[in-house]
Amino acid sequence: MNLQNRIELIKKLGDYLQANDQEWQDIKQQAYSKNAWFVPEFIDIAVKNIVDNFLDKTLLEQWVKHYHLDDNVSQKNIGIVMAGNIPLVGFHDFLCAFISGHRQTIKLSSKDDVLLKFLVKKLYSMDVDIQNLVSFAELLKGCDAYIATGSNNTALYFKQYFDKYPNIIRKNKTSVAVLTGDETTGELKNLSNDIHFYFGLGCRNVTKLFVPRDYDFVPMLSAFNDYKYFIDHHKYKNNYDYQLSIMLLNKVYYMTNGSTLLVENPAIFTAISTLNYEYYDNMDSLNELLKKQQDIQCITGKGYIDFGKAQSPDLFSYADGADTMQFLLSL
Repeated sequence: MNLQNRIELIKKLGDYLQANDQEWQDIKQQAYSKNAWFVPEFIDIAVKNIVDNFLDKTLLEQWVKHYHLDDNVSQKNIGIVMAGNIPLVGFHDFLCAFISGHRQTIKLSSKDDVLLKFLVKKLYSMDVDIQNLVSFAELLKGCDAYIATGSNNTALYFKQYFDKYPNIIRKNKTSVAVLTGDETTGELKNLSNDIHFYFGLGCRNVTKLFVPRDYDFVPMLSAFNDYKYFIDHHKYKNNYDYQLSIMLLNKVYYMTNGSTLLVENPAIFTAISTLNYEYYDNMDSLNELLKKQQDIQCITGKGYIDFGKAQSPDLFSYADGADTMQFLLSL
């Protein structure tokens, strides 16, 4: 299967996803039934981002041109350990391995083992030769290189298991936003999307705000009301109630719109339903501080990624800044 065939197949997969037929709707419902965090709304957002930013033929051709990709890749078997925090979170790794021409063996997370497996079977139906390129396994052995995504704890195990092979091992990451106090209502609503998409479970979700002194939080809390329905989601509500009770017991000052908790805290990682904030006095000093942070995936705000774009990575948006395609082509 040559490069042009692989690009054409990926385009066909995009066409299939856009058609949103009953079979695909049933699969999305199955994924939601298995993992209550995968509500249909967020599966659709993840799929739309993939279709718009990854599966467009022109974008794919520009991507492969950048790497001077051709059909002369020395084919290896890539073991990919995928996370399961948000729907189809490992799709970009799958796409990199597929377009590069390598074989891949995928270990799916039990939290997200429905959607991608179905899409690969759909590709099988389009071209049976794909069965020689993509397979799934519970245990990864005998691969030539590995790409593994997980928590800081699992990264230690990945390092131990895969260190003698070429590898990319990813740890916990999160995202932050820098505000000036001059944001429009529309920008605050877009920021709210960056925070609340996927219930805040993604590494590109904003979990920490940097705000100027005397910042007025009222307009922001009002913008959060688009996601006030989260409180009706039983898993989210359990987290919200627990975090609220801890704050009350410890007499911690907090703000809330009834579904999202805001608390002053220097940490960039937060619990579900909680958003940390920190005041800054000087933008230049803040920028220097952010440059030193190793755990930040994205920064949104003026001069950074536009509000509302954190969850719309393009083909060149590599997790942890590690160029997956370059890694695969260097094997």
